[in-house]
Amino acid sequence: MNRALILEAVAELRRRKLRTGLTLLGMIFGVGAIVAMLAVGEGSRREALRLVAELGLDNVLVESKGIDAEHLKDVRTRSLGLSAEDGVAALSVVPGARSVALKKEIKVDQLIVGARVVSGQAFAVSPGYAEHGGLRLATGRWLTPADGATLAPVCVLGARLAHTLFGAAPAVGQRVKVNHVWLQVVGVLADRTPGKSEFEGVRLGLDDERLFVPWETGRARFAFRRIDDEVDGLSVRLDGKVAPDAAARVLQALISQRHGGVDDTNLIVPMGLYRQNQQTQRIFTIVMSSIAAVSLLVGGIGIMNIMLANVLERRREVGLKRALGARRRDVVEQFLAEALVIAVSGAALGLVLGAVAAYSIAALAGWSVAWSPASLLLAVLACVAVGLGFGVYPARQAAALDPIAALRSDG
Repeated sequence: MNRALILEAVAELRRRKLRTGLTLLGMIFGVGAIVAMLAVGEGSRREALRLVAELGLDNVLVESKGIDAEHLKDVRTRSLGLSAEDGVAALSVVPGARSVALKKEIKVDQLIVGARVVSGQAFAVSPGYAEHGGLRLATGRWLTPADGATLAPVCVLGARLAHTLFGAAPAVGQRVKVNHVWLQVVGVLADRTPGKSEFEGVRLGLDDERLFVPWETGRARFAFRRIDDEVDGLSVRLDGKVAPDAAARVLQALISQRHGGVDDTNLIVPMGLYRQNQQTQRIFTIVMSSIAAVSLLVGGIGIMNIMLANVLERRREVGLKRALGARRRDVVEQFLAEALVIAVSGAALGLVLGAVAAYSIAALAGWSVAWSPASLLLAVLACVAVGLGFGVYPARQAAALDPIAALRSDG
């Protein structure tokens, strides 16, 4: 279609502003619904991926269950609880296992900085804990195997805990006292506040509020109850060649065998949580897509309606053009140009409405919004396809008019 044909279509539609505006509404709402749905859906997908990355997509996690003191002695007659040896066994047995990271909470009676006593959590962790949890450092360094080998009294602080202890002052090089042990700060983690406190029932963002010491240092310098689990949690890192679900089944069987069949651990597969979240998201997308499709269908029917009305009103104009030598193809192109202008205008305004709706939904529901050029292009193409599709029949009806009968009509 040439530029002159488009300008003629625009001029013709402007002569019927009210009818054209009402026809546009269906396309605007249809495209707006698609854009908002895709933006919120993509934002939710990226947010879920970011949140689950904190747990590690290639990890399988095992956590000890909190068992009350009344039943713990009975459990210990059959199971010694989660231990570092479980991690060693997992590394040997679980297919695709690349490394294992351990953590054990240290009971903090007091956390002292200068003359201040503050509350906080402390954990003894193995060197691989940072890699497994996707932790990044803002300043300083992470704990090394050499720190553990020498029982070095060093620690790394989470971002929020470092701010609580030292404010805006540099934390690296400072000393903190946990219970009776003085520790030197060698690193501070980068802040990665997730915005949400949990994902699919699993709590997140806790590392920002914690203090970490080398595994060996923690086990040697702090007191633990012998009846408790040696390890509160272990993470098995996979090489990506084995499905996490398959590795998890082997790990579950291994832990059950080593613990005498006692159900004293929880198994978490982050990839499974992500898939569960995306399944819910797919249902949401299907529902929203259906609503958007109905809106576009209504808009397409509106375009067909206005085009049929235009054909009836402009029969004499069509007959005159045909009498002056216009081909049927020229008449079809003229009416399709009008349908195209309506569709493109509706798509453009729909993009604006969709953006406003997406950000409004995000603000009210606390969701995230993300934009994908492919999704925006899809929405525009769908609108144009519907507009042209519903405009073909009226255009062919106009082209099929008998020129002589059309000239004699009152339209």
